[in-house]
Amino acid sequence: MSLRCRSGAAAATAAAAVRAGSTWARVEMGPPDAILGITEAFRRDADPRKMNLGVGAYRTDEGKPYVLGAVRKAEEALLARRLDKEYLPITGLPAFTKAAAELAYGADSPALGRLAVTQSISGTGALRIGGAFLARFHGAAPQCQPPTVYLPTPTWGNHAAVFRDSGLRVGSYRYYDPATGGLNLGAMLEDIRALPPASIVLLHACAHNPTGVDPTPAQWAEIQAAMQERQHLAFFDMAYQGFATGDADRDAAALRAFVAAGRAPVVLAQSFAKNMGLYGERVGTFSVVAADAAERDRLLSQLKILVRPMYSNPPLHGARIAAEVLTSAPLRAEWLGEVRAMADRIIAMRTALRARLEGLGSARSWAHITDQIGMFCYTGLTPAQVDRLAADFHIYLTRDGRVSMAGISSSNVAYLAESIHAVTKD
Repeated sequence: MSLRCRSGAAAATAAAAVRAGSTWARVEMGPPDAILGITEAFRRDADPRKMNLGVGAYRTDEGKPYVLGAVRKAEEALLARRLDKEYLPITGLPAFTKAAAELAYGADSPALGRLAVTQSISGTGALRIGGAFLARFHGAAPQCQPPTVYLPTPTWGNHAAVFRDSGLRVGSYRYYDPATGGLNLGAMLEDIRALPPASIVLLHACAHNPTGVDPTPAQWAEIQAAMQERQHLAFFDMAYQGFATGDADRDAAALRAFVAAGRAPVVLAQSFAKNMGLYGERVGTFSVVAADAAERDRLLSQLKILVRPMYSNPPLHGARIAAEVLTSAPLRAEWLGEVRAMADRIIAMRTALRARLEGLGSARSWAHITDQIGMFCYTGLTPAQVDRLAADFHIYLTRDGRVSMAGISSSNVAYLAESIHAVTKD
């Protein structure tokens, strides 16, 4: 509340406080970011056995950051052309948004001709644009309360904050079953059917973060039917296309099935941070499937109006790299091979970790390690066990027991298994 909104003694007291100290004296210290806190603790640790399993970024089997060969070649080709650094249009680089849409929806998708798509500042920026767009336009008439987006429990730690700050309310639906380490499909369907009609439901397209639990194709069909029954809007978050199974088309199957059915609205947040390793380049898109070309044009006009006061126009370099990789047949083939290799290494680490734990004689079932998919594994470890891993074994992960499988290598998987066994055997 500003000073002009206060009255009497309260205003005088507030004014005196401002005069006595800094203008910002009443600003409180915010809580630390959970992932950054893990990284900081890891860096302070001098033990040579230390492991950082909190960060969601791919690492080689030597534990090093990985720049894809296709990305290196694309960047070199771009530099050789000595291109300018002029502003992009508000909705981004057309060659990139076209290629990104084809990758997500399929090159032969009829929806491409009626797709309103804008480049975004990676997946987080896509979610923020989507949240602002839905806060402004979702619903047939102006509402006294902003619309609610329903998130799976659990979900990526930043989802709720992004959507609240973009003007939406946040609700939830059941998703993960701690008892099985898998999908609680019955509860998920029950909750989806109980939501108000035409609700906004966020769905992870593949490689669910943080659980690594994805529906099977048959389960997706049931989810799709429930969404259509209630005419819910499907907000797909696709941060890991190709990274889940190694097959970009397979990882986009759920999104494409919803679009092909055409019975419920679909929007998409798409990121190239993980599958191209363009973390710091911040490359993504937000798109809305329109009913026809005329509606597409109206939606696109409003997306421009939203983006303009946010950041005016998106970054250029990363979009050029992604476009070069996606539109050059040799680079695209090399990239898809590298994506499969990254996915295969993670799958191999899942297999090795489970086998080692079972070989140690653990009384627990560790089948969920290989049943889950993608970069993350929801281990089932308790906060106390996670704390002990850090204190006694120099292994750092989030307190909900989520492990970044990319941080595991052939040289440390045995030590990790032995450490997990030590904290779970009692």
